[in-house]
Amino acid sequence: MDQRSPLRALAPVAALLVLTASACSGSGEGSGPGGTPGAVGLRDPYFPGLGNGGYDVRHYDLVLDYEPKSNLLSGTATITARATQDLSAFNLDLRGLDVDGVTVNGVPAEAGRAGDELTVRPREPVGDGSTFRTVVRYSGSPSSVTDPDGSEEGWLRTEDGAIALGEPQGSMAWFPGNHHPSDKAAYDITVTVPKGLTAVSNGELRSRRPAAGGARTAFAWHSPEPMSSYLATVGIGEYEVRTSRPAGGIPEFTAVDRTVAARSEKVRARIPEVLEWAQKNFGPYPFSSTGAIVERAEDVDYALETQTRPVYPAGAFNEYFLVHELAHQWYGNSVSPKQWKDVWLNEAFATYAEWLYDEDFRGVPAQERFEKEFEDDGNWAFPPSAPPRDDLLGAPVYGRGAMVLHKIRQAVGDDAFFGLLKSWAQKHRHGNASTEDFTAHAEERAGEDLTELWDVWLHGDGRPAKR
Repeated sequence: MDQRSPLRALAPVAALLVLTASACSGSGEGSGPGGTPGAVGLRDPYFPGLGNGGYDVRHYDLVLDYEPKSNLLSGTATITARATQDLSAFNLDLRGLDVDGVTVNGVPAEAGRAGDELTVRPREPVGDGSTFRTVVRYSGSPSSVTDPDGSEEGWLRTEDGAIALGEPQGSMAWFPGNHHPSDKAAYDITVTVPKGLTAVSNGELRSRRPAAGGARTAFAWHSPEPMSSYLATVGIGEYEVRTSRPAGGIPEFTAVDRTVAARSEKVRARIPEVLEWAQKNFGPYPFSSTGAIVERAEDVDYALETQTRPVYPAGAFNEYFLVHELAHQWYGNSVSPKQWKDVWLNEAFATYAEWLYDEDFRGVPAQERFEKEFEDDGNWAFPPSAPPRDDLLGAPVYGRGAMVLHKIRQAVGDDAFFGLLKSWAQKHRHGNASTEDFTAHAEERAGEDLTELWDVWLHGDGRPAKR
């Protein structure tokens, strides 16, 4: 996510995300015959209620029908998961929306609600190691979540439709799931909308077919690579669509709001060139498609690295945002944080990609960018490895995080550093990694102890005396 622009200075809200005591009490406490309930929440230090224990999701099949005028969403979520314990009950994260029925392996199951938790009690316990399929039918008016700075995520209504954005917890506003970045899965998302509108999502467009006697259109999207739920998106609107497949390149699908299509074309046309440059620096592109969704600035006021199809407001669809969000496809999307405290790894790499772009395309050394960020007082509010809960994505996560990478580059030299960029992305491809994983990997690749660097630049309080 790029939040260091005049368009957005996000201060995420842990307070809105922590479950209430009543939500926790509705978690299905007490053992049933043949199993125990899965944990409510994964106890992430920043968002303890996000995610759930006892199972690992392998695949989401979401079938959605949306009416923009009434903001009515009807959905069927088929969630294929593997049990990691004997389960008498388990939870899914879901904000608002009415649950119309739940089955587990085709058998009706009890379902209870408490806060953002949907507790499912299958008729028969689910055995440890077994694969099981949960189907949730739901409907209602999906909501947005307003952060203290006035920015919003979740299901955002636009002038001509809607856009779904999920970092860090907005995806629960439009589908039930295990909404923590540590549980990745493949996705199939089918969205039916009124004729004349286009529904865009992650991955590859498998089909576009008429529905409801031709009055509506169903768009089916497939994402074969693992994806954290906060990176899932759906865009609905009157888009100008461009598709291309450069020879030997990555297929591109870009959807731009018709009212801003003309002024967005120059940047859109650079996607293949920037993607080729990124692969030279970061290694093979980790996904099977690329592209963008560009909305009016009045509808969306920040960019987000939604997997394979980043979302941009028209005012921020420029080369720097393009570089930043494309770099996230390696750092943040393919290599995702184990916990939200590790989010600096997402933003540091994406920000440093901008510095590298300046070096290669504008002749501006990364050291100049480093000096500028060093003088910015905002970068010293807290260590990037320990952001406060009410400023999870504050300036140090970006600027000081990028400074950490630059100090590594200075310490180990360009050859080792650029090798590190690629090896880090490859080692944890389609997985999750922590700050501790990164520091260990950097030292292994460098062949030296970097404790002093971590102590001063990554974990230290305040601006160091020397650059």
